[in-house]
Amino acid sequence: MAEFQYVRVFAHSNGLLVSHVRNVLAAAGISVELRNMTLGGGAGELPLGECEPEVWVAPHNREHAEAVIHVAMTGGGDRPAWTCPGCGEDLEGAFETCWQCGSARES
Repeated sequence: MAEFQYVRVFAHSNGLLVSHVRNVLAAAGISVELRNMTLGGGAGELPLGECEPEVWVAPHNREHAEAVIHVAMTGGGDRPAWTCPGCGEDLEGAFETCWQCGSARES
């Protein structure tokens, strides 16, 4: 198996959102590596940018991964944005479950 120098395609302070992006990429058939999922406690001691959970992919998957993330984050389909019935979080149309509280989208 070839070794790759992976590249970062997504970072956010919310670990749930980072995990969601990882799941979206994996469902699209892209190999994904999560990093910094447990460094949040280091914030203040370490630079914030080095503590955020991150999603990394092989360089040859970068463009595809960024396109998949863009569609997932902007609601890239025909579904409208929605408000979570559980916590009131505003979500893009691509999400079926609230990343904040886990409530399912109402039909």
